[in-house]
Amino acid sequence: MQGKGAYPIVLKKTAEGYYVEIPDFDIGTQGTSVVDSMEMARDAIGLMGIDMEDDGKTIPEPYTNEVVKEKDDVLTLIDVDFAEYRRKVDNRAVKKNCTLPYWLSVEADKKGLNYSRVLQEAIMNILGINKNTAS
Repeated sequence: MQGKGAYPIVLKKTAEGYYVEIPDFDIGTQGTSVVDSMEMARDAIGLMGIDMEDDGKTIPEPYTNEVVKEKDDVLTLIDVDFAEYRRKVDNRAVKKNCTLPYWLSVEADKKGLNYSRVLQEAIMNILGINKNTAS
């Protein structure tokens, strides 16, 4: 897993905000303000990087591709910590719906069960994952 990198981005003013070119990943994104655009760029780079790692590809080094900036464009760098980004993405909560019989729901509610916790513990148990070692 790659650590940190500072990648060049080019901000181009549009009627709605900014279009962001990310040359090293050959992708783009957009934002409503400079700050929003930079956050969107960091997110795009982070997602692309961990997707590439998951596919067994190498994350490009900064300045791998040529950076082209026109007169009114803004060229800046975006720092990304891929290890930290992966931890953040892997540990985010994902909503899943499940169905159970009404009578079981009533009994569980009487006991004050936390459905999310019970489901997480059951899945970890089935998968043989120790709570203390799960990421």
